[in-house]
Amino acid sequence: MNKRDVVFPPARHALYERHRYSPAIRSNGFLFVSGQVGSREDGSPEADLRDQVRTAFNNLNAILAEAGCSFDDAVDVTVFMVDPHSTFETIWSVVPEFWGEAPFPTVTAVGVTWLAGFDFEIKVIAKLPEAA
Repeated sequence: MNKRDVVFPPARHALYERHRYSPAIRSNGFLFVSGQVGSREDGSPEADLRDQVRTAFNNLNAILAEAGCSFDDAVDVTVFMVDPHSTFETIWSVVPEFWGEAPFPTVTAVGVTWLAGFDFEIKVIAKLPEAA
């Protein structure tokens, strides 16, 4: 097996090492980003749902930037929401701040019962720029 080409965002190595996973892996021209939640640098959740969504996107964008791309390069997005019946409208009111312009990436939204103290998680597959 080849060694994984891991992308780490600045200042969050300890968090990923503690939980034993890679934030993102480059492979065959794509970047596969692990689910990002609205965690502060110490790993604790933002209390307000809107802030949690913004922080999740900011954490995601830090990984994308470290790999030389941006959310504009996302081709597939999966979002996970605790209790989507009551949280979807709040979450989706924040999304346009980060989503960009059409054409949009594909998206799958999944309702879940548990996200380790978080209410929102986002993971993406992005196409890496040709030079990456």
